[in-house]
Amino acid sequence: MKYYLIGIKGSGMSALASLLYDLGNTVVGYDDSLEKKFTSAGLEKRGIKIYHDDSFQVTSDFVACYSNAISHDHKEIKRLEKLNIKMIKYQDLIGSLSRQFETISVSGTHGKTTTSLMIASILDKVYGANYFVGDGRGHGDIKNKLFVLESCEYNKHFLAYEPTNLIITNIELEHTECYKDLDDIILNFNKLALKTKNNIILCGDDENCRKIKTQKKVYYYGFQSDNDLIAKNLDLNEEGSSFDVYFEDKFYGHFTLKLFGRHMILDSLACILTCILYNVEKEVIQMELNNFKGAIRRFSETKIKETIIIDDYAHHPTEIKATLASIRQKYPQKEVVAVFLPNTYSRTRDFLDEFANVLSQFDYSYIMDIKCDRENPKDYPGVSSDVLIKKTKNSQKISVETLDLLTKHLDDVICFMSCANISPIISKFIEKIK
Repeated sequence: MKYYLIGIKGSGMSALASLLYDLGNTVVGYDDSLEKKFTSAGLEKRGIKIYHDDSFQVTSDFVACYSNAISHDHKEIKRLEKLNIKMIKYQDLIGSLSRQFETISVSGTHGKTTTSLMIASILDKVYGANYFVGDGRGHGDIKNKLFVLESCEYNKHFLAYEPTNLIITNIELEHTECYKDLDDIILNFNKLALKTKNNIILCGDDENCRKIKTQKKVYYYGFQSDNDLIAKNLDLNEEGSSFDVYFEDKFYGHFTLKLFGRHMILDSLACILTCILYNVEKEVIQMELNNFKGAIRRFSETKIKETIIIDDYAHHPTEIKATLASIRQKYPQKEVVAVFLPNTYSRTRDFLDEFANVLSQFDYSYIMDIKCDRENPKDYPGVSSDVLIKKTKNSQKISVETLDLLTKHLDDVICFMSCANISPIISKFIEKIK
């Protein structure tokens, strides 16, 4: 097949492009952005051509797929419509792939990227596995039977997928522009569970995961004693995290991660339980998790003299709280400074107090203007970063032009957080302090 992917530099689209290419398809891309993004590595490695104008002559044997971030009024969409090119939605194309393989669907409000990558790295090593991960990484081999699929709940896209086995890491209020309330979110996660063919793995510590109703076999994991897989005797220190694992009331093994925070232990438990069900040897799981370095843009560190710079995808109050806990674990003696780029007006509005609360727990916070490509600010009167700053202790506004404000924190940990592309801003700051 031949595919023309519009918005190819997005984290999901770049992963899809790499996967399709590896499976033997012709892949060409379009993107408005000329800048290099963290998602570019896989595309460049495969030599996937990217256009930024209408110069690519799309022939009738191509299927066009467009990113969620691309408006139906986009000029490239309009051009393809005039050419009568067949178009398919991003989630529907992924859904068709999920039906071709034994799909392990990794869903949840938080932690699904790390969990997906952990599982994929082990199952690919042991059996060979295709994967689609939200940090921009995709991999495929037509001979593989397994497919590890990060399944995002945004706009109910995951309902287009067909899981053989399902993991839900947690369920929380998010994407309020797409869902009425928390009950609506739980309902749709339950719909995904009802579509699942075999096993369902849930975080038993999460009360909303416990609300999932299904006739399929369910396994629970977590820290609490009523789970099937339990982590005990935790040791969270400056070198990483270690813990003992018990499965069905019996000691299973001791695990060590070079990762920080209790949330990372929960992600690893989901991985361990999945691998147990796939009969992976314990020693392989232990070794791979011990060597696991994390997903792209999840607690990615750069050190320049005494300044620790962290690039993290955190964009929800719960995620920011987890990132702060990880930093406090690894760097207990340093002050921690937040640089936050809010994404979407709806999220900023609906979690305003929660954002203010967690950002106030940093030693100092710098907040940028809201970034959003899919919402019109006129639809959200009164919603701005200025309102968030007024509610947040020890905070002020920052922009690309005022990055010099951060130079007073050169002995500290400076954590840049957003699901928007914040990498160019980090690069400019690094250039300044070098």
